[in-house]
Amino acid sequence: QVGRRLAARHPPLLLLGFAGAFRRSELVGLDVDDLEFSRAGMVVRLRRSKTDQEGQGRKIGVPRGQRAETCPLVSVQAYLKAASIESGPLFRGVNRHGQLQGRLSDRAVALVVKRRVEAIGLDPERFAGHSLRAGLATSAAAAGASERAIANQTGHKSMTVLRRYIRDGELFGPDNAAAGVDL
Repeated sequence: QVGRRLAARHPPLLLLGFAGAFRRSELVGLDVDDLEFSRAGMVVRLRRSKTDQEGQGRKIGVPRGQRAETCPLVSVQAYLKAASIESGPLFRGVNRHGQLQGRLSDRAVALVVKRRVEAIGLDPERFAGHSLRAGLATSAAAAGASERAIANQTGHKSMTVLRRYIRDGELFGPDNAAAGVDL
């Protein structure tokens, strides 16, 4: 039972963390009431973040995925149903008896990321909980998203800081001088 509950929790944790470009603390701070589902996707109300200590909050749009197995919305809904969670913390710990506990710690997010990348043959030392946020910024840049669009998703106020995230995602983009020399 523990394995099933954890297996149900990991995909939505990873998919929502990536698609929303959430910090670990933001992800584990979410409550079920912070989610609003629609045909287009999910609106996530972030009540507080590292750069919003006053708690003014902001809304993040998480679009529906193109495939059910990678869709954050489908994954979160399946998890809520499997875990019988209707209110309170979205992501929770699970004890050795498979029982849901209180709010998941931000450290647990890093462990889930490390275990998942190790399971697919990558070096877990190169990844952490912040990899979800940085991964979205890098992947979006590689896919041609504008800095403004990426900053809207990540909540970055400083383009200088954001550029540190996306630099590697643009290595092979249209601004690569060697790409246009017909090699």
